[in-house]
Amino acid sequence: MRALGKTRRTGRTIGVGPAAAALAAALVVAAPAVAAPARDTARTPHWALKDSGTDARFRGLSAVSRDTAWVAGSKGTVLRTVDGGAHWRNVSPPGAGDLEFRDVEAFDARRAVVLAIGEGEASRVYRTEDGGSTWTESFRNTDARAFYDCLTFLDRRHGLAVSDPVDGRFRILSTSDGGRSWKVLPADGMPAAQDGEAGFAASGQCLVGAGPRDVWLATGGGATARVLHSADRGLTWTAADTPVPAGDPARGVFALAFRDRAHGLAVGGDYRADQASPRAAATTPDGGRTWTTADRPPPAYRSGVTWLPHSRGSALAVGPTGTDLTTDGGRTWSGLDTGSFDTVDCTPDLGCWASGEKGRIARLER
Repeated sequence: MRALGKTRRTGRTIGVGPAAAALAAALVVAAPAVAAPARDTARTPHWALKDSGTDARFRGLSAVSRDTAWVAGSKGTVLRTVDGGAHWRNVSPPGAGDLEFRDVEAFDARRAVVLAIGEGEASRVYRTEDGGSTWTESFRNTDARAFYDCLTFLDRRHGLAVSDPVDGRFRILSTSDGGRSWKVLPADGMPAAQDGEAGFAASGQCLVGAGPRDVWLATGGGATARVLHSADRGLTWTAADTPVPAGDPARGVFALAFRDRAHGLAVGGDYRADQASPRAAATTPDGGRTWTTADRPPPAYRSGVTWLPHSRGSALAVGPTGTDLTTDGGRTWSGLDTGSFDTVDCTPDLGCWASGEKGRIARLER
């Protein structure tokens, strides 16, 4: 989607209270093999800010482990850490200073793919195999009507990117060689878009996958906020309405997270700071066929969401006004932190990272 408002909130706010205690318990339960002794659970989980050395806004984030993470953002900026955020190396592609990177998908510390958004040739894909020392431009959009928002990888070879509708249907770009080459998939398996419907390039999470073939696409701007699902790597799609408010270019589902093929979370709302965001979260138990409003959603717009690793019920959602935690699969959310973040991602070794405006990058610590 072509525009996103900006809100400002900075500062190092430590998580306190019941939500932080619940998160501590969730982290211990999630990975008993690596958890601290029970007496240490009183140490409050919180976002520990890392010095990125830049004021770029990082809406793209890919966490590889507790030690390794990549971020991608404004002014063509790509950073990578391999020491838990103590140091960040600027690995931005040469000549990309005018581009807006909104998504990054990393396979490890050396291989990653980044997406630049925008109309026409501003939408591009770059790939590195040497930790960002060199980059190859593997796709440049030549259709002035297309505007790519997000990308995702289902495994190390198969990935997809999505553009806002062209000729009345979302356009899907596909790779089967790890992002080295891309092709536009046929549109006949894609349902017609609603008037004004588009994706949000807010957190790199408007297109997500689970398993080798399933992928989901979040939308907004139309009469209803929808989630589209494909079970065949983007060839055919079905659409389902969600209860997240839409009907305006600033409203809809901004981010999705699926812990398996069935159980998913949707967050969003209205990104304008002066507008309320009721019913800004929903859950699905059936792969996105039906969606139910959270009983107690986050109190404001949220642009990013991720499941805690090895957990059946715990997840984090982030936005410009804070971080929220659920421990019951998305039915109820509680405030954890009031710092501003745009996106969030966790790894199997309990490495949870968040990033956002003014160079803010943080790792969850206990």
